[in-house]
Amino acid sequence: MKLKLRLVYRLSAVIVLFAYGLVLAGLVFPVLGVLRSANKAKIRRDAIKQNWLDSFSSILKLHITQIGSVPHDGTLLVSNHISWLDIVVIGKFLPAYFVAKSDISAWPVVGFLARQAGTLFIRRGDKKHIREINERMIWLLKQHSNIIAFPEGTTTQGDDVLGFHASLFQPALLTKALIQPIALEYIGASKELAPFVGEDDFVSHLISMLKMDKIEVLITFLPLITSAGRDRNAISHEARASIVNQIHPDRESSVNE
Repeated sequence: MKLKLRLVYRLSAVIVLFAYGLVLAGLVFPVLGVLRSANKAKIRRDAIKQNWLDSFSSILKLHITQIGSVPHDGTLLVSNHISWLDIVVIGKFLPAYFVAKSDISAWPVVGFLARQAGTLFIRRGDKKHIREINERMIWLLKQHSNIIAFPEGTTTQGDDVLGFHASLFQPALLTKALIQPIALEYIGASKELAPFVGEDDFVSHLISMLKMDKIEVLITFLPLITSAGRDRNAISHEARASIVNQIHPDRESSVNE
């Protein structure tokens, strides 16, 4: 009975938080764009988005251990991808624009919130659209905004890191932006339950996460990679190797897969 009451309380808190997010995205953000300069509106929106993610993190009982330093603005951050939780985990640390697959834009409520937050949605296989997204990424990096991408292109169980899509690194090369590899590892019971893969649906997975006492995560900000004078394939391999070696330091051979 106690567990059911706790789940109901936490689920109610999520519903209230998402309703609040709809108000922010649908009313507050547009008003900020009218009443304030572009730069001041962005700063305020970034602060609101991080506060919202902090609240979501608290409801989910995320226990995050950080290794390494958060980069300065104008960085392309690339991470291995395990779950939708990754967005909450990384987004807590710095204001940024996420790059995500277009499927998420169609999710009820979540898709709308993501669009209003400035998420860049990629339609896989649509070369024209990918070029448009790359141009948008270039503009954001030139404005000293951070961009967070998941170059694997899909989620995994977290036991390994799939090959990276090198095209995501092109905007960093063209703007000479720094690249920040991030290694995410879910620990304890979270290692088995946190992955969001296959035919999982968001609501069912969210409820499973709310049933947990805590969700333990290790986030490692790995050494920065410079992009000047490099090609995207070399940088892609280096970023992936850095993440693989953090997660599996005894499996060096996998970095060349």
